[in-house]
Amino acid sequence: MNGPDLLLDTNVVIYFLEGDERLAPFASYTFAISAITEIELLGWVGISAPETDKIKGFIASCKLVELNWEVKQLSIGLKQKTKIKIPDAIIAASALHLNIPLITADKEFRNIAGIDLFLLE
Repeated sequence: MNGPDLLLDTNVVIYFLEGDERLAPFASYTFAISAITEIELLGWVGISAPETDKIKGFIASCKLVELNWEVKQLSIGLKQKTKIKIPDAIIAASALHLNIPLITADKEFRNIAGIDLFLLE
C-alpha cells in the first residue's frame, strides 16, 4: 500500500507524543491526520516553542488531509445523520475519504456508520 495505514484522531497524536504504550502495536504503521487535528494540536493558548517543534515534527511524518471538496461533502453528510461535533465530523470524513481506519479514544465515533475504527480503551 502506498498511502497511510491509519488516520489518527487528535487524542491519539497526543498519546503518541506522550509515549503511550497502548500505541506500541502501531509503531510501524504510516499515519495520516486531518487538517483539523493540525489546528487542534498547534492552536493551544500558551503553547511553547519546544512543544510546537515537537508537534510539527510529528505532523511532518504524517500525510495531511486537507479540507477539500470531498471531505467537506462527507462531513456535511455525517452532520446531517448524527449529532457529531464539526471537528469530529471532519476527522471522520478524512478517514472515509482515504478509505482507511481511524484510531481514536473517542467513543462517539462508534455512531458513524461505515467507518473502520480502532478504539483505544
